Amino acid sequence: MSLRNTNIDKLQRDFFDVLVIGGGINGASCVAALANKGIKVALIDQADFASETSQSSSNLVWGGIKYLEGFEFSLVRKLCLSRNKLCRSFPSSVKEIRFFTIHNHNTRLPRFFLYLGTWLYWVIGNGFTKKPKIFNRKFVENHQPMINTEKCSGGIEYSDAYLVDNDSRFVFNFMRSAMRAGAVCANYVQAKESVRDTNGWATSVIDLESGRSVVARSKIIINACGPYVDVYNEKSKQNTVHQHIFSKGIHLIVKRITFEEKVLTFFADDGRMFFVVPMGDKSCIGTTDTRVDNPKTKVTQEDRDFVLSNINSLLSLEEPLTYKDIISERCGVRPLVVKNSNENADWLKLSRKHVVEVSDCFISIFGGKLTDCVNVGDEICEHVKKLGIDFGCSKPCWYGESSQQRRIEFLDRANTLQLPQKHAERWWRFFDEDAFELLENLGDVSQELLIPEIGFYRCEIEFVKKYEMITKLSDFLRRRTNLAMVINKENLINHQGIYSVAQLLFDELFTEKWDEYFSNTE
Repeated sequence: MSLRNTNIDKLQRDFFDVLVIGGGINGASCVAALANKGIKVALIDQADFASETSQSSSNLVWGGIKYLEGFEFSLVRKLCLSRNKLCRSFPSSVKEIRFFTIHNHNTRLPRFFLYLGTWLYWVIGNGFTKKPKIFNRKFVENHQPMINTEKCSGGIEYSDAYLVDNDSRFVFNFMRSAMRAGAVCANYVQAKESVRDTNGWATSVIDLESGRSVVARSKIIINACGPYVDVYNEKSKQNTVHQHIFSKGIHLIVKRITFEEKVLTFFADDGRMFFVVPMGDKSCIGTTDTRVDNPKTKVTQEDRDFVLSNINSLLSLEEPLTYKDIISERCGVRPLVVKNSNENADWLKLSRKHVVEVSDCFISIFGGKLTDCVNVGDEICEHVKKLGIDFGCSKPCWYGESSQQRRIEFLDRANTLQLPQKHAERWWRFFDEDAFELLENLGDVSQELLIPEIGFYRCEIEFVKKYEMITKLSDFLRRRTNLAMVINKENLINHQGIYSVAQLLFDELFTEKWDEYFSNTE
C-alpha cells in the first residue's frame, strides 16, 4: 500500500496541470496520453481502477459494424482505425478474430445484403483484417455442427479483434504506463466536488480506506467518471449540453462451448446481436440490452433466463445449459450520449460514440468504449493544449507495448529459465518491460507456481503488491487477473494457491480482506 499512500500525499502536496477523475478506459487513456507527453497529471477513482463499465465488456475490440445500419459511417471508420492501431500497437494483447454470423430465415435483413455490409465494413477499415466470406446452410452444418440450423439460411464470416486477457487488465496497463511516466494515480479516493478559484481548481477528496481528507489542486479537471459523469458535473456546478442514459448489458461465463477460435454471432429473439466469445477454456455468452435509470445494476433472474433461453435455442448442445453451468456473471451499464433536450431518444438506436465538452478548464467525457481509447487520449491532449498547457516532450506515440525485438529477447531469456512459454507470454502482456524484473527474481519454476490456471508465480506477488495498488481481494481476482471470471466462488475459496497469494498480499489484514470478499454477494 506504500505506493498508494505516497501518491495520496502527493495529491495534497503538489499542484497539477491536470486532475483526471475516474479510472475507467476513458480516464486511463487520458492519464497515459498526458503523462507520456510530459504533463504533470494525477488520477483518482472512488473505487478500483476499471471497476465499473470497463470491467464488464465482452472483451471485444470492434469497429461497430452494427452502426452501419444507422449510416454512422464516420463513427465506424474512426472506431475501425482505432481498432487497427490497437492491433498494431499491442500485438500481444489485441488480436484479430473471426466472427461467424448465423443468418436465420426470420433475420430482418437478407443474407447477401449483410454480406455486402461486411465488405463495406472491411473497406471502411482500410482492408486491415482478413476478407469477409459467405456460406450456405450446408457449409454451416458441416463446419459448425454445434449450431442449430433448423431455421438457418447460411452464414457470414468477417473479422474484428479481441483482448487476450480481461478488459480491466488492459485498462490498468494504461495506468501503469502513466505512472512509469510520472503520473500520480490512486484508487479508492473519492472526489467530493471541484471548486474554481483564482488559482485553478480545488478538488476535495477523501481516502475511503483511511478516512483521510485532502485537497487536490490543478489547472484543469477532466471528468472521466464514466456512467457517473452527470453526477459529478452536478456536484461541481457544470452545465452541459449532453447527458447519459443507460443500457444494461450482462454476460454469463460458462464452460467452453466450442474450441474453435471464433466468435459465434447470432440475432437474438429481440433482434440484438448475441455472442459466444472464447475466453481461454471458457465461453462468454450474451448480451442483454435493457434500459435502466441509474448505473447501479445487477443480474436478474430474467437476464439469466434470456441468455440461457437464447443460447439453448441457437445451439445444438448435448445438454442444455442451466443455472448450475454458470461460472460467473458480468453486469454493467453502457453510458449512451444524448443531448439534454433528447433524453427520450430511441436508445436502441444509439451508438457508443464519445462526446467531449469543455468549459472553463473543466472537461467532461461522455460515452465512449474501449475500442475508442486511442481517439479519446489524442483528443484530450488537443483540448489540454488549447487550454494553454505546454507539453514537456514531443513523444510521438503514447501507447503500445515495447518492440518485437524486446519481446523476443524476453521470451528467449524466460525460456533459458524454463518458464513455460504461455506463462512468459502472459508476463509480457501484463508487465511489458517490467517483466524482465520478474525474471531476475524468479526462483525454481516448479516451486514458485501458485495458481496454475493463469501461471501466477510467487515472484509476481511482491511485484504486484509493490506497484499495482491492490487494496481489496477483488482488485486481484477480478481486475488485475480474471480469476474470478473463470473460477466459481466455491472453488476460489478452497483454492490453496489463491489463499497463499492473498496472505502474502495483505499480511496482517489478510483475514479482513478475505472475509470482505467472500461475504460479498456481488
